[in-house]
Amino acid sequence: MTAIVEVSGLTKIYGSGAAQVTALDAVDLSVAEGEFVTVMGPSGCGKSTLLNLLGGLDTPTAGEISIDGHALAELPDDQLTELRRRRIGFVFQFFNLIPVLNATENASLPLRLDGVKDADARAGLWLERVGLADRMLNRPDQLSGGQQQRVAIARALSTEPALVLADEPTGNLDSKSAAEIGELLRQVSTKWGRSVLMVTHDLRIASFAQRLVLMRDGRIIDDLALDGSREAPRTALERSGLL
Repeated sequence: MTAIVEVSGLTKIYGSGAAQVTALDAVDLSVAEGEFVTVMGPSGCGKSTLLNLLGGLDTPTAGEISIDGHALAELPDDQLTELRRRRIGFVFQFFNLIPVLNATENASLPLRLDGVKDADARAGLWLERVGLADRMLNRPDQLSGGQQQRVAIARALSTEPALVLADEPTGNLDSKSAAEIGELLRQVSTKWGRSVLMVTHDLRIASFAQRLVLMRDGRIIDDLALDGSREAPRTALERSGLL
């Protein structure tokens, strides 16, 4: 199966001398096409640094990153920006919707920035797929938190990316809405064939993924398949001494 993410020896060091911090320490990781992988570990273990590097938002100290067949280090700035805009979708804890725009306008924003003529139609299709066919003209303040996150997911998918990076996507939601977003992200991989890499602290949401990567002190300490059971992530964290 095609690998959408290929990471080798990925290292990120901040600061120097006595203040030097190794946020990532020689990480190797691969994510296949259409695979849903969740990353867990204690605060400060390198999860967010990993996402930032994969999204091209930061540059590594050492190591190689390939996204959808493109080595990020070899891309000039304009091509990296284009790859990030067209092949990577971002979903954050805070929905980052523009308050004065309705759901369709928010979801179509990346397409509009890219000069796509049928931006609203394409965004509308994704809003329908994520269950918001009756909310397309609502502004963010007229939507629940879960609905706002669905708009954000539709926005991430509107460019037809190969990879969706989700950073604590349920961190601002109640448990029912969080479970719905977990199920929706599972559909993004199984139904729509996108690779999803999600960072979360929520054991229940982690259970929606196919695979669990555990991190500690900037390193991957375990990488295992999940069986869909609610207990599997907790068992894995306990076995690794993270819980």
